[in-house]
Order: sequence, then C-alpha cells, then structure tokens
Amino acid sequence: MSTPLAQVAFWRSGLLLGLIALLGVALLVGVHDLTRARIAEQEHQLMMQQLSEVLPRSYYDNDLVSDVTTLTDRGAFGHDRPIRIFRARREGQPSAVIMEVVAPDGYNGDIRLLAGIDRDNTITGVRVVSHRETPGLGDPIERRRSDWIESFRGRSLQDPSLERWTVRSEGGDFEQFTGATITPRAVVHALARALAYHEQRSDKIFAREADRDDA
Repeated sequence: MSTPLAQVAFWRSGLLLGLIALLGVALLVGVHDLTRARIAEQEHQLMMQQLSEVLPRSYYDNDLVSDVTTLTDRGAFGHDRPIRIFRARREGQPSAVIMEVVAPDGYNGDIRLLAGIDRDNTITGVRVVSHRETPGLGDPIERRRSDWIESFRGRSLQDPSLERWTVRSEGGDFEQFTGATITPRAVVHALARALAYHEQRSDKIFAREADRDDA
C-alpha cells in the first residue's frame, strides 16, 4: 500500500511529464509555423523577382503577388490550363498586367512564360518560366541562352499587325532558330493570343476579384 508521500510524488511526476509533453508540442507547432512563414516569404520574394524581370517597378506600387486572379479560357488561349494574371496598379489605378502564358504546341509540350503588358497593350517584357524543348535547338528561348526573347519588348498587335505575329519563314516578323521552327512559332503565337485577350478584356481583368489565399 502506497504512502501519501508516494502518491504525491506519483502525481507530481505525471504532471511534470504532461507539462513537458505540452511544451514539446507547442515547440513543434511554433517551429512549423515559423518554417512555413519563412518558406512563404521566400516564395513571395522569388515570384517578385521573376515578375520584376518583365515589368519595371515604375509601373506599380501594389503587391503584385497578392493582386492576382486566375482564369481559364480555351477559346482565347487554345488550352484549358489555369492562367494567373498579376495586376499592376499605380496610385490605385490599373497600369499593367503580367500574364502567365502557356504555349501548348511546343516541340516537347507546354512552354510556360511570363509576359508584362501595359495599358496600351504593349509588351514590357517576356521570360520563359519552364519548357522541355530540345537542348541546343529550342532552348534559345531562354534569356540566358540568347537575347531572342527580348525581341518582344515594345511589341503590340499594331507592331507588327496580327497576321505577322509568326516566324519569318511563314511571312512573319520574328526570327526562328536554325533547325527549330516549332518552338519559336509556338511562343510567338501564344504571346499574340495573350495580347488579343488583354486588348479585349482588360477592364474585366481588373474587375475580377483577387484569388483568396487559403493557406
């Protein structure tokens, strides 16, 4: 039969173990939240860096990553992939967009790009985000491989006209690569579709509600 002192010691040990367990759980939760916050901040900074490559900072004073809307439109884009559009505002007024552009007809599948487009429907910059094109043939679409992607800066559907938004071998204004026509043609056509969409729906893009962050 246990003595009162033994019972007190038993309950005290149990209480101590319980407190240690609670502290351990609280520590794990705190570390998890802190890690998640750091990852989110790193992702935010990386995205802002990518966006700044296609749209100068002078165009906006809002948080582009937060002011984003997602849509699909097979008729306009030629595919049904979700497209994010980051909306730039200056002093509360729409100034430009950055569109995720997908060329579904690359030589080896989707070519994903970011394209900045101002209120005059002129391209401010383009960067390739991902692709699986053949190394040495299709990869000059990457800025680190060549400056071909810079040829879109300052272009619109008036410069050149829509029918000339293709590669030169097809009567267009844009260079193709030696031994590779499919890749640059896919990019040119995708950007033309993005410009046409923006020209027709710019006001609706800014009228849409921003995506919710449920994280």
